[in-house]
Amino acid sequence: MSHDHTESTAPVPDLRTAELAEPAAVTIVVPTFNESANIRRLLHLITDSVPGRLPCEVVFVDDSTDDTPEVIRDAAKDCPYPVTVIHREVSAGGLGGAVVEGMKAAGSDWIVVMDGDCQHPPSLVPELVATGERSGAGLVVASRYIKGGSRAGLAGSYRVAVSRGATWLTKSLFPRRLHGISDPMSGFFAIRRSAVTADVLKPLGYKILLELAVRSRPRGVSEVPFVFQDRFAGESKSSAQEGLRFLRHLAGLRTASPAARMVGFGLIGLSGFLPNLLGLYALTAAGLHYVPAEILANQLGVAWNFVLIEHLLFRDRRAHRRWWDRVGRFALLANADLVLRIPLIALFVHRFGMDALSATALALVTTFVLRFAGTEALVYLPRKGLRRSRSTARSTA
Repeated sequence: MSHDHTESTAPVPDLRTAELAEPAAVTIVVPTFNESANIRRLLHLITDSVPGRLPCEVVFVDDSTDDTPEVIRDAAKDCPYPVTVIHREVSAGGLGGAVVEGMKAAGSDWIVVMDGDCQHPPSLVPELVATGERSGAGLVVASRYIKGGSRAGLAGSYRVAVSRGATWLTKSLFPRRLHGISDPMSGFFAIRRSAVTADVLKPLGYKILLELAVRSRPRGVSEVPFVFQDRFAGESKSSAQEGLRFLRHLAGLRTASPAARMVGFGLIGLSGFLPNLLGLYALTAAGLHYVPAEILANQLGVAWNFVLIEHLLFRDRRAHRRWWDRVGRFALLANADLVLRIPLIALFVHRFGMDALSATALALVTTFVLRFAGTEALVYLPRKGLRRSRSTARSTA
């Protein structure tokens, strides 16, 4: 990752090194991807909107493949406040990852996150910060869905429907964590730097507010209405791929707790019966004996379960082992489940006097719990050496 820094020569103190003049000083974090045509307009609007008595800095975190960083450096020469460009060679975590990077670089009590396409009005920045100061909230969300707000800038009925559907889905999945947030899909908000726990954030895609609200759980939430503006220049970055990343992100957040992961693990396991049965039908119809057919068909279910578990339950832990190591361990555990179940049934029947049906049900539950625990511990937990090296790295930092 390379870092390019551009600061104006105006007599405004650098908020990274100087004592903050006011407790309401603000860092505006703007993630950008090929937004060169919007930069000058955005900085001009910020200059006109943020009063001189409010200490301010702007941090652009850029993943662009065009000349956006150069345009930012050039436009910053006319700005009365410090402007920093952090250009990322690898866009880890997408737009959400860029926002987290900017938050780590922020030097102010308040961090305001906004898009670089001018759809979020900078004139609202002082009100977001002032609302947080008055209410004592840790998070202030600019909402399109409260009185005075509007989603007018959303282009077309399709995007409106997608936005409303995504809002309904997230609020249904996280009714407690998103209590008091009418617009969890908003990309325009202010958050106290003290409310950000960067180490727990695992962003994926562009819905960073959802990530912050669920994982960091800032104390106290306020909202202010805002009108979503028309894009000044360029094209929207929304796509079907971003939609899939959003759904994966939702699944990862919803299954973050061990209990939720176990439920998800069980549901995925049940879904694995479908490819298993289809494979068994195809193999026996082709003339294969049912015993080897069942063994082979079971591998289809194992593969199905592995793919879903990888992408929905343990996405953030895949880096701990190589993919072939994870595949091998998962397949071994899944097939050991079949081998273990028969002796367990025999034990329950002959040793404890259970009937066959009850013994089979108990064996299924027992092997399920063991397989879940084994999958977490043997497939997706970091190796001891890796845990020690990361702990040493954190201590050194």
